[in-house]
Amino acid sequence: MTALLSLIQWLSPAFPTGGYAYSHGLEQAVVDGSLTDAPSLRHWLEDILTHGSGRQDAILLACALRPDADHDALTDLATALASSAERAHETLAQGAALAQTVAALTGRTLKPRPLPVALGQAASPLNLPAPQVIALYLHAFASNLIQCMVRFVPLGQTEGQATLTALHPLIQSLAQTLSTATTVDLAASTFGAEMAAMRHETLQPRIFKT
Repeated sequence: MTALLSLIQWLSPAFPTGGYAYSHGLEQAVVDGSLTDAPSLRHWLEDILTHGSGRQDAILLACALRPDADHDALTDLATALASSAERAHETLAQGAALAQTVAALTGRTLKPRPLPVALGQAASPLNLPAPQVIALYLHAFASNLIQCMVRFVPLGQTEGQATLTALHPLIQSLAQTLSTATTVDLAASTFGAEMAAMRHETLQPRIFKT
């Protein structure tokens, strides 16, 4: 139970990774009119989780959790996979913050790494089932983006929570399936989300860093 509580703490909005400051391109999509309500947000998140950065992060996390993981190689790969400057900044900044804080709490030496790799290295000694770690990561990922929409659209809190609840079966299924994936399985096809993230780099004014 202690190991699970530690993981939940690391993925909590209260943990100082600064996740609240990043919209993952959602702010640009809202400005463009692509995201206007709960149904459009749910569809967007389903695509990101199934075909985009959510899937890639889950695979990188699965690889980083394994006892024989080469975290330096995974760091290089995860950095190379970032499709834009903002995506790279988002994953590197949050990963560095997570590694620094977990190191301070545990006394371990943890290098700054992209977020899924940093979490995988930090969580590996917890010996939790990989599907459980991946599910909680994807849940935190989706929850953060929903809260961005709640603040920015605005989207009602109840609508936001209903959207997150609706994603639970998909998150559970992806976590189970991707827990055995390798880097060979990495792929993404969410071009709209990637373009929104790229165009957000010059959006003014803006609320979120990405």
